[in-house]
Amino acid sequence: PCSMDYQGIANLVADKLLNYSQDKRGWKTCKRTSEVSVFWRPSAEFPGNLYKGEAIVNASPAKVWECLKPVPDGLRVKWDENVDKFELIEAIGENISICRTVTPSAAMGIISPRDFVDVVLVKQYDNGTITSNATNVLHQGCPPHPGFVRGFNHPCGCFCVPVPGEPQKTQLLSFFQTDLGGYLPQSVVDSFFPSSMATFYHNLIKTVKTLQA
Repeated sequence: PCSMDYQGIANLVADKLLNYSQDKRGWKTCKRTSEVSVFWRPSAEFPGNLYKGEAIVNASPAKVWECLKPVPDGLRVKWDENVDKFELIEAIGENISICRTVTPSAAMGIISPRDFVDVVLVKQYDNGTITSNATNVLHQGCPPHPGFVRGFNHPCGCFCVPVPGEPQKTQLLSFFQTDLGGYLPQSVVDSFFPSSMATFYHNLIKTVKTLQA
């Protein structure tokens, strides 16, 4: 309904993500590659897991953000193999929008195509950190679409954090806690997220390199 306080929801999500980024308790490692460490802990939002990815990317926060920006014609649709399409449903203000993300089938077809409707807040902090903060919302402009299972993102997003004294380095933190919807075996979900996050970082780092060239 139109009466949804998107601004309030978005600000709440930003507070939660800031808390996730600062709270060191309870994280367990579930995947480590030469590029990224992925951790998990039980989600406080839904009966699933909260995942955290952490890596140092050799580029400035502005360059890394350029690749992550949640905009319809942005770079992300090109490099992120979990994003087929990104649509702007409504711009709420300068930094807040309602977006629909379409994801392809995954896990060798076990996970069918999904779509997600989120409020997204882009927020900058005084230390130069740039963040995206998102969570699922209802929007009359985007009812469920035939052919897609409607999934639900719980507070999720990315932090591009400057590395002190290293202007060409960025600490990239990402948080995912997604209810994929449908009837998926828990084992499929649990193996999907850590490997898809490792791929996310790998493809992002590759893309950033080409921008640097």
